[in-house]
Amino acid sequence: MESMRRLDRNEQLVTIADDARLAILRRVMARPLTITQLGEMFGRHPAWIRHHILMLQRAGLVELAEERQVRNYTEKYYRASARAYRADVLIVPDAGDNPEVVVLGSHDLALQSLADVTAASGGPAVVPVAIGSLDGLIALRQGLADVAGCHLLDTDSDDYNAPYVRHLFPDRQVTMFTLAHREQGLITAPGNPLGLRSLDDVVAKRVRIANRNPGSGTRIWVDRKLRSLGIDPEDLPGSESVHYTHSGAARAVQRHEADVTVGLRAAATSRGLGFVPLFMERFDLVIAPDALDAPKLDPLLNMLEGRAFKKRVSAFDGYDPTHTGEEFRVAV
Repeated sequence: MESMRRLDRNEQLVTIADDARLAILRRVMARPLTITQLGEMFGRHPAWIRHHILMLQRAGLVELAEERQVRNYTEKYYRASARAYRADVLIVPDAGDNPEVVVLGSHDLALQSLADVTAASGGPAVVPVAIGSLDGLIALRQGLADVAGCHLLDTDSDDYNAPYVRHLFPDRQVTMFTLAHREQGLITAPGNPLGLRSLDDVVAKRVRIANRNPGSGTRIWVDRKLRSLGIDPEDLPGSESVHYTHSGAARAVQRHEADVTVGLRAAATSRGLGFVPLFMERFDLVIAPDALDAPKLDPLLNMLEGRAFKKRVSAFDGYDPTHTGEEFRVAV
């Protein structure tokens, strides 16, 4: 019996959506039981129990544990196929005959552009969903995505993404492609009226911050920097706000809902906002080990490595396409 099984088939989710079947499953997770014993527990006819047990069996959630000969008949004991179950559900657009490529992770303007040009050229529908760099890698490990987009800095090695990939994929070799290097900094009101020059100023002047979502590469960087200054990130005014994209955080500054955010230069200049540079970072596309050779990824990767796309990347303020399309493998 497995200790944990992930429910990833629609049939399984439909099966346990029925309250009665879910209740039966939970009973046989505790210990093996016969249909007669289950009937007594639930006050139902054995035929009713048998119907639900068979449906649970077909979904791979229940299995025959033991048969015992009692007098002139055989008692069958059923048990769950795992000690616990976890449901991961991702609903993506249906592009018909054109398969979709699911990209989960951090928000990026060049990534959206890559999705647009790939689809426009007749390639697969690329579906980028901003959930944060760390959650994107976790989703990739769980088999919920084809690609994860991330920009996670490991301060011990001063390297982006690879140390996190090794931690989450200790048993598998993973391939990464550089999307771009990009500049992040303080996004302020036009003209930077508060005179903010660093995160130290943000702390000292107690200005309101438009915060990014937990697990995003930017949020991890900001929280780590604040702690190095001896500041609890939750003590910063506006820390409770959550913005899943650089554009959303910049919009909050533009609307005077916040005084500052940490985000992309491109997000600031596109809205006529002030920008104070802080650092350059590498944004990578991490490919699921079993998806690298999938034909549906070929158009996207070919587009990524082409000169035309590098030209598009360079059009975004603060983006450097010098290493765009470079491939490297993270060994186990």
